[in-house]
Amino acid sequence: MAGATRDAHDGEGVEFIHEDDGSITAKDIETGVASFGDTKAEALRMLAEAIELHEGGGEPIDDEEAFLKEIGIDPDEIEDAGEPPWE
Repeated sequence: MAGATRDAHDGEGVEFIHEDDGSITAKDIETGVASFGDTKAEALRMLAEAIELHEGGGEPIDDEEAFLKEIGIDPDEIEDAGEPPWE
């Protein structure tokens, strides 16, 4: 069974959840964004990246097909679901 610890003050900070598989989830209490890793340090590093992306950081994807190929997905093997709901 997973357990949780909080390093938080006034609704800010990070909640650590120790998962049954040994991984640790780090959840930003203010935004609700979460990520995981094998250690607290790795979970925090991944959480920082996730928060940056959540807040609009990172690079925009100009060529979806090239991006999918770069991460190992064949664009011809996925169904087109149409436009995302936010567009």
